[in-house]
This record gives sequence, structure tokens and C-alpha cells, in this order.
Amino acid sequence: MKILVREALKEELPEIRMQRVSAYEDHRGAIPEEHWQALKTTISSNADQQPGVELLIAEINGDMLGSVALFPAKTDAYEGLVAALDYPEIRVLSVIPQARGIGVASALMEECIHRAKAKGYPAIGLHTGEFMKGAIALYKNFGFVRIPQHDFEPANDGITVMAFQKSL
Repeated sequence: MKILVREALKEELPEIRMQRVSAYEDHRGAIPEEHWQALKTTISSNADQQPGVELLIAEINGDMLGSVALFPAKTDAYEGLVAALDYPEIRVLSVIPQARGIGVASALMEECIHRAKAKGYPAIGLHTGEFMKGAIALYKNFGFVRIPQHDFEPANDGITVMAFQKSL
């Protein structure tokens, strides 16, 4: 079973956004409802349509199973909550629940890392909610390390969005 990672097409945007919400829904019970609503708004937004953002999907046999957005360096990926960083940022990585555990997230991560390296960046980063334990384990397996100086608390509700970085 071969996972193909490719650029998303404009007409795939509605499905990508629906899949993101479905993928992140697992976390709904772990966070307050207000935080969930804010997260849902963020992952459904058109932030991934900013100039230079690479929106990628993973598919098997033509079925879209996941997606990720790779934001270029020095982009306001978090609407003023984090200073623009000198390296690309992986955002809104999602895999539909029924496709978990078969390598979709890893394929998307590998492609983001490959693209950042190909552009000569010394590092790649990402942010994730502290409640996303599976995602954190994935990132650590890829060699990402915590950089708490870039953490932020978007909803002032005690839930930290943790920063990670990988040297390339």
C-alpha cells in the first residue's frame, strides 16, 4: 500500500477542512468547550491559503487520508501569538481516524522535512496542544525537541500550545 503525498488542489479545500475537524474531534473531551470551538475555528480557517504555504495531502488509491500545511519561514502562522520564526512551520497535521497507524502522518512529516531541507533551512518547527499526546510522541520520534520559549496560551485557559523544533 503506497502513500502518495502531493500538493492539494483548490477544489479539495472543503474536504480537507472537514477531515481536519474529524481528526481533531478526538481531543474535544480533553479540553473545555470554548477551547474546542476556538481550535475548530482555527483548523477550519483559510490561514493555509496565505502566500507561500504548501498544503499537502496524503492519499492511497486516490482516497484522501490526511493533510498538512507547511508554512514558510517568517510567516505569521499563529496570528500574532508567536513571533515570526526563521524556519518553516508544520501546521494542522491531520489524519482521518480510520487511517491512523498505517504511516500517513509519518509520510506527511517526512515530506515537510524534505521540503524544508531542500530549501536550505537549518531547522523546521511546529506547535501542538499539550493535550495531543499521540502527536507529541510522533514529533519526538522524528527528533523534534521542545523549545518552550516559543510556547503560547491562545485562550488564556491554562492550555499551552507547545513549540517544537528539529535541526535539519
